[in-house]
Amino acid sequence: MALAKRNAKVVAVANQKGGVAKTTTAVNLAANLGKSGKKVLLIDGDMQGSCTSGIGIALPKEAKSFYHCLIEDTNLADVIVTSEYKNLSVMPSSIELAGAEIELMEIEDRYQCANKVIEPLREQYDYIIIDCPPSLSLVTLNLLVAADSVLIPMQAEYFALEGLKQLIDTVKIVKLKWNSNLNVEGLLLTMFDDRLNLNKQVEEELRAHFGEKVYKTKISRSIKASESSSYGMPLYCYSRSAKITLQYLAFAKEFLHHQKKTTNE
Repeated sequence: MALAKRNAKVVAVANQKGGVAKTTTAVNLAANLGKSGKKVLLIDGDMQGSCTSGIGIALPKEAKSFYHCLIEDTNLADVIVTSEYKNLSVMPSSIELAGAEIELMEIEDRYQCANKVIEPLREQYDYIIIDCPPSLSLVTLNLLVAADSVLIPMQAEYFALEGLKQLIDTVKIVKLKWNSNLNVEGLLLTMFDDRLNLNKQVEEELRAHFGEKVYKTKISRSIKASESSSYGMPLYCYSRSAKITLQYLAFAKEFLHHQKKTTNE
């Protein structure tokens, strides 16, 4: 019997501010979706390569990475690595991606380079999760042009609301100019502390403005997140019963529920 044809949903995990658990969210969402039976590709779009190391992949110096696909039209099969985790493959990153900004400027169709890399991969996966750079750079714009939606991890602090407005304005520009299908997937509150009135006030403001776009699941601040990354393991493998592990599992379940709900509408 022929296998059903896949048509991956491409989700860019983005926030121009660093330190908001963006990479932790990308890694654990991808790993948990794989654990649930979905075939997943995790694309590391950040030159720091935190997703790559966070999933336990150490690239040899001569190895090809996302950069080579973006700039040099490298064969995708030579870049994608099968991880040791269920249903999860990775397109790793390297420091060479730092030079992509300048090189992209010299390409005529510069905003479509990532789309040309990702589009042929849709038939092979259920979900393609992209960890974007912590900036609104040309690489980030490329990844937004290639995505179906943007998932925004953010802290519940007032200065984060200003950055959120800037990111959403960028999404609107990308939608208007290059990718009419792009939408905000949702907002995930990270490093959340229920004891802080400020966190609760910002949460209330976000829910009042964005409604169901703000996930019910909230992610607490936890040392387990950085520990699991240093060991190159998703949280469900590193510390199965930790509070943050259960939160990310609940988030993946909520994420999938949203997909099902959207499909049925």
